[in-house]
Amino acid sequence: MIDIIKSEDRHAADFGWLQTHWHFSFGEYLDPNNVQWSALRVFNDDRLQGGGGFDLHPHRDMEIVTYVLDGELAHRDNQGNRGVVRSGEVQVMSAGKGLFHAEHNASPDKPVRLLQLWVLPRNKGNAPRWEQRQFAKDARAGRLLPVVSGGDVEGTLTIDQDATIFVSSLRAGEAVTHAVKTGHRHAYLFVTQGSLLVNGRELAADDQARIRDEVTLDIAATTDAELILLDLP
Repeated sequence: MIDIIKSEDRHAADFGWLQTHWHFSFGEYLDPNNVQWSALRVFNDDRLQGGGGFDLHPHRDMEIVTYVLDGELAHRDNQGNRGVVRSGEVQVMSAGKGLFHAEHNASPDKPVRLLQLWVLPRNKGNAPRWEQRQFAKDARAGRLLPVVSGGDVEGTLTIDQDATIFVSSLRAGEAVTHAVKTGHRHAYLFVTQGSLLVNGRELAADDQARIRDEVTLDIAATTDAELILLDLP
């Protein structure tokens, strides 16, 4: 089963300093029929204006993945972690038993676009943890590059969930195939740029596909395309 949600059907909000699209119920957007997809609880497509950001606030028992598409995002938390997440970098924050953090556009005048994903953990009360890593664009060219996993994929950042997150950059005409993990699995695909086909279904920029019980995913770019793919329990 593949359910396509078009870009214009996402919930949109404009706060001046932040323009965002929330794929699932979040904040003021409440829809009991659109709360999560498997362990994926939040998928926010955020554009922060220069100097804008989220002040210090708490989280607990959530695996939070941030992927910066363009610009730079500054991070700080009450565990003493500091960092700037740049375009192409991925940050993982395991909130565990609780932490406070703040995220701000590192530039006073240039916008930053980021995807923030919240994944439900397998265990509650973990020790809080933070890490980030640069993944070069060349490394995802023409392939599905794993960037986050449950610890079973070498070279990835780790979250406490049986999930793998891939990014890919495909030229028009290029194709990749993903063999979904065995069992009654879910997948989630979001096109950040360009257009593609997934198992023959068309997706344009900012479209999402919610996928269940597909053994393989054949992804073919119809124009130059960028995407993020989650393999979920």
